[in-house]
Formats: sequence, C-alpha cells, structure tokens
Amino acid sequence: MLHLYEEEGVDLVHRLEGMFAIAIWDEPKGRLFLARDRLGVKPLYYTIAGGRLLFASEIKALLEHPDVDRDIDETSLYHYLTFLTTPAPRTLFKGISKLPPGHILTCEADGRIDIRRYWDAIVDEPETPLSVEETTERVRTLLSEAIEKRMMSDVPFGVFLSGGVDSSANVAMMSKLTDMPVRTFTVGFEDAPQYNELDHARRIAKLFGADHHEVIIGHEDAISFLPDMIFHQDEPIADPVCVSLYYVSKLARDSGTIVVQAGEGSDEIFSGYTTYATYLKMYERVWRHAERLPAGIRRQIAALAGSGLGRAAIARLPKGKKLVPELARRLGTGEALFWNAAEVWDETTKRSLITKSYRERLGGISSYEVVKEYFDRIAAEKPSADFLERMIYVELKLRLAELLLMRVDKITMATSVETRVPFLDHKLVEFAMTIPRSMKVRDGQNKWILKKALEGILPNDILYRPKQGFGLPINEWFIKGMAPFVEHALFSSPFRKRGFLDYDVVRSMWEQHLAGKVNYSFNIWSLLNLSLWYEHWIERRPFGVSDEPAGIRSDAVNLPRINSDEHKPE
Repeated sequence: MLHLYEEEGVDLVHRLEGMFAIAIWDEPKGRLFLARDRLGVKPLYYTIAGGRLLFASEIKALLEHPDVDRDIDETSLYHYLTFLTTPAPRTLFKGISKLPPGHILTCEADGRIDIRRYWDAIVDEPETPLSVEETTERVRTLLSEAIEKRMMSDVPFGVFLSGGVDSSANVAMMSKLTDMPVRTFTVGFEDAPQYNELDHARRIAKLFGADHHEVIIGHEDAISFLPDMIFHQDEPIADPVCVSLYYVSKLARDSGTIVVQAGEGSDEIFSGYTTYATYLKMYERVWRHAERLPAGIRRQIAALAGSGLGRAAIARLPKGKKLVPELARRLGTGEALFWNAAEVWDETTKRSLITKSYRERLGGISSYEVVKEYFDRIAAEKPSADFLERMIYVELKLRLAELLLMRVDKITMATSVETRVPFLDHKLVEFAMTIPRSMKVRDGQNKWILKKALEGILPNDILYRPKQGFGLPINEWFIKGMAPFVEHALFSSPFRKRGFLDYDVVRSMWEQHLAGKVNYSFNIWSLLNLSLWYEHWIERRPFGVSDEPAGIRSDAVNLPRINSDEHKPE
C-alpha cells in the first residue's frame, strides 16, 4: 500500500478492494492522508483539539488525549433518537467526527483540511438492459468471486449462520471452494424459542457438511454483557442484535476461528426487507399521487390526521399503522415518504419526548435534514432513479454504514474476530444498483433476482420461505427478566439531570410496556443505551453507581460493573 501511494498518491483508493481505514503520513509533502472504505465497514474518527488533528479507529483512544473534552453533542442526540445511531460525520461526542464511508481526508502542513468523496453507489444503467438470465448469471458470478476473495486467510475462518438466504448462500458457496468443512456459528434463545432459527441453521449445516457450533443465551446474558457493550460501542448503536452478535462471535473465537463471513448488505442491495416492500407499495399506490396535490390540500390532510377525529380513526387502524400521523405530517410539509427502515422516534413522537428547553435550543432542526442530503444528491446525479433505488441509496449511506456495519465491526472485534461481508464487495454493489426494481421485487417476493441466482445452489424451500429477521427478544426480556435492571438504569441515570427528555413520558411508556399494552421495546432500548453510555463515557461512573429515585432499591437489581482501567486502549 505504501508503494501504491508512492505511485498514485491519494488516488490509490480506487485500486483497493474490501474494507479498510488508512492513515499515511507523507513526510516530503508534510501531508496526512486518511481514508475510509467505500461502504463504511471500518470506522475512522478524528477531532481537532489544542491545535492538533487527532485520529483513531476508536473514539475511546481520542478521549485519552488531555485536550479532548467529554460532552454530548445536542444535535447528534436529536438525530440518534430517530436513527438508533449518529449519522456521519457527527458522533454523539461533541467535537468528535467520523469520516463518512467512501471519503478521504487530507491535512496539509499549514493546517488546511480537505474532505472529499471518492466513491458513491450512484451507478448509471447499462446502455443495453440485461435479460433476467444475464442478470442472474452476473449476480451468481460476482457473489461467488466476492466470497472466494474473502476466504483468503492464514487463520481459520467460518460463517455466521442463521439459516436464512444470505448466510446459507455463504455456506453453500464456501463449501464448494474448500476441501475442509465450513465452520458455522449460530445463536439461539433459551427463554424465547419463537425467535430461534436453529432448525433451519442445522439443516443447512448438515446439507453442506459444516462443522456446526451453537450457543444459547437468555436475559441474564444480556445484562452481564451490557457494560462491555457500552464500552466497545464507543457511542450508542441501539440495535439489540449487538447482544446476540457478541455471544455468537465469542463462540467463534472460543472455537479458534478468527475470521468469519456475514450476510450484511444483501437485504439492502437486493431489497430484502419487508419494510422496503411496504413503503414501495405505499408510494406506488398512494404517495406519488398525493404528493402532486396542491400544498394547501396536503396541509389539510396533515391537520386532519392530528385532529381528534383523525386520532380516533388512526386508533382503529390495524397494528403497525402507528406511523400514520408522522406520514401525514411529511406529506403536509413536502418531505420524503421514506427516511429509514428502522426509525424509532420520528419527528412527531420526538415532540412529546424531548423537553421544551431542549427543543428551543435546537432551533427548529429536523432529522429530515440528514436524509434530504442523500435524496437531493441522487436526484441531481441520477434523475432516472426510481423510488426503490432512492430508498436503497439512503440506506447504504445511513443505516447500513453507521448502524449495521458498526455493530458488526465493534462487537465482533470485541472478541478479536474479524468479520468480512462479501455482499458488500463494491463490484457487486455497483452491479446491484443497476438492477431494475422489477427484478428485485416480483410476484410478492423480495430479493427475487438473488433467489433466482441461488436456485440449484440452495433448496427452494429455504430460498422462498418467509423471511425471519435476526432479532432479539427484548420485548419479552424487558417484561419477564430485565425489568428491575432497565427501570433502575433509565430512571436513576445522571443523564436525567441534563433535561433533554420528559421523564413523565418515558415513565408512561415504560408502564404501558410492562403491562403488555404497547410494545415499546425498541424505544426503551434506545434510551437504555443512551443512559448507560452517558453514565460511563460522560460522567465516567462505574456501572451501578448512580443516583436513586424514590422507590428504586439498588439492592433489588444485579448491576454489573466495568472497570475502565482494564480496557485502556493500547
């Protein structure tokens, strides 16, 4: 890489494949060069403090510098509540930034800093459209090549296997490329068997002669891992899958497996989420027509949804329609229908969650500003992009890069396991972005073209069975086993004193959740992560040492602790 830099300078990034975060000091030019891989598999953080540019692969390393202060970024907090993570280039730490995926940063000897994008997922369609058969063959070839490249290793490697299409494809194709049994690793839940995919994983492992390993976890394991999770995440990544991912990664490491392949990225580039299909139907059947209405009529629709009559009508809608008030607001203000496949607190619900003083300090910002930047870019650079392509583009830039890939990198590296993601080989991504909507969603099937490409490689009943997401039973765990811990962590956190949130609203949601009236598990998980993060990283308190409100006894909960001195960055 150093010689390539000598030959091509900062343009070397165009010659690289895979995941990387690079720092090169160019002594003759007095220039620092930083780069992050195209899709954002690896993180890279930086800050300016005491007249110096500091950079690291983890925020905790930057915090060791005496010129770096610790405080919360209030704008980032507002966006975190919606997106479960902080969108690049911000972090939840005030003054600390992350280099966005596909970007390079140069710092000259005179202090000038330049940040620019070197790659994007906006790709023009081929002049001659490919047939289904040609597209199928191209997908199969690119995926096989991506998997084979990521099998290059001088240490044992394996696969995280859920039994779904993506992980099963990894196992099937790897088994053809090696004479050794593929090592597979699966996690299950002892107290929520409805979340398990163990039988599907076992079937795939047996079918391809894998060396199969399993671990079963419960809510006690979640509680015991939380301190280390907060430490390794650096900033909150409020996806509960971090817990199960840790234990399956530890399983791999304990078996002596150092490198694993995972299926991240497939659902994005091939449209595998049911959420995508839902928004796509909504857009094609209703939204694209409604957004052409005069602004005054759109505002009247939004007002009706917020009225007593509108709320009564919404209350009678089937479960899953809770976004209706927010979508009506978006229509009335001319905002995009789709923001994110995993929104937690939208602009409507954040109004009641955050305090008046915090809202006034923010000065009327909206998290729509985050997604609008990406929608505007693809509209300008590729006006022909359809609604599905625009959705996928935003997902690649926001949710995939800063939530899903960061959870994989930080949690697996916590066990010293390296995870590789063949579905995010940039050549495969670029080709997938040219595949028309009609080949991604067809006949009621998501990921239609990928499944066609895998016919004959995987059994059809595996390919076409209903999708079961890789989740965690936090709804059940919060009610049955974790309630004392969660209640103490939420309501006795020093974060409460900052005055960002209305804790009467939080208390009401918590009580409704415990009573089984409304499933607020993701909302609560996002606030739990936030509270524990603030306690550890900003207040620098050991876990379990916090102020106690009346009615909460610390001896009633088993609070794990973390000793920061044991985790000093090298």
